[in-house]
Amino acid sequence: MHKNSIPLVLAFTPNYYVPACTCLVSILESSNFKGSFHVICLLTEELNDEMRNSLAELIGPTNTLSFLNLAGKIADDIYVDEKYTVAANYRLLLPDLLPEFDTIIYIDCDIIVRNDLAELFHSVDLTGHYMAGVFEATLDFQKEHMLAIGCDPGKYINSGLLLMNLRELRQDNMSAKFLDALRFPGLEFPDQDVINQLCAGKIIGLPPYWNSIRTFFIPAYKDNFLQFYSEDDWINVQQKGNIHYTGPKPWNTFTVAFDIWWKYYNNLPNSIKKFNNYSSRIRLLAAIYATSLGKNLLEGVRKFIRR
Repeated sequence: MHKNSIPLVLAFTPNYYVPACTCLVSILESSNFKGSFHVICLLTEELNDEMRNSLAELIGPTNTLSFLNLAGKIADDIYVDEKYTVAANYRLLLPDLLPEFDTIIYIDCDIIVRNDLAELFHSVDLTGHYMAGVFEATLDFQKEHMLAIGCDPGKYINSGLLLMNLRELRQDNMSAKFLDALRFPGLEFPDQDVINQLCAGKIIGLPPYWNSIRTFFIPAYKDNFLQFYSEDDWINVQQKGNIHYTGPKPWNTFTVAFDIWWKYYNNLPNSIKKFNNYSSRIRLLAAIYATSLGKNLLEGVRKFIRR
């Protein structure tokens, strides 16, 4: 690992190998950073040698790569909602798992990055804070849950992209506190809920383009977005937001910014693409959407259905 490398952490299971690689290729193509990234993959199962070698080739010789197999690191009595994998909770362990790092970027694999993460890493002062991330624009039906877990609307962070102050989190023994909080069933978004409960007041809010969740792209939710952010923020999200595919995934179905995910997927080498198990239907849809005529047709159908 290079001395001035930026630690970049992803957690995934083998079935998320291709989305993880797609996320990484978007990060690398969007970065003007003259230094290097140290990519740390948190795994629940070992990747085979072919997968590891293809991933190493993808990130190139100027960046470095390491793997941590965390199978069994989360106790059996920790609550894991059936909608999520246990890997989603690994970000809670990072302060103790990575004692050699003071600051890291954590990113979910279902994100396409269109901005330079090195800029984020070097521009935010985390002194006295646990982390920085984007606050969700709380929807009306979510407010009851916000109140139930003690969070104010508009002050609930989405944990998909985090700049984390591991030093501060270690000093306050937060990993142990996170895991204790996870023992209570019924959390709607387990890891995200406990982060918001225990880190309230020590989170820096980032401009929403750094982690633009699905509702940030849907015009029907614009009025709600503007309750928490500005018109300029809305424009920035549409033009350059890092796309977080919360909800439907573009490798499974047609969804917002469908074509952008497939654009980066198509930049992957065949040595990685061959590990996808995507249906012929969704691959055909992506090929059609890549043409101007196909995109206009499918967008017209989507707008008609939403009426």
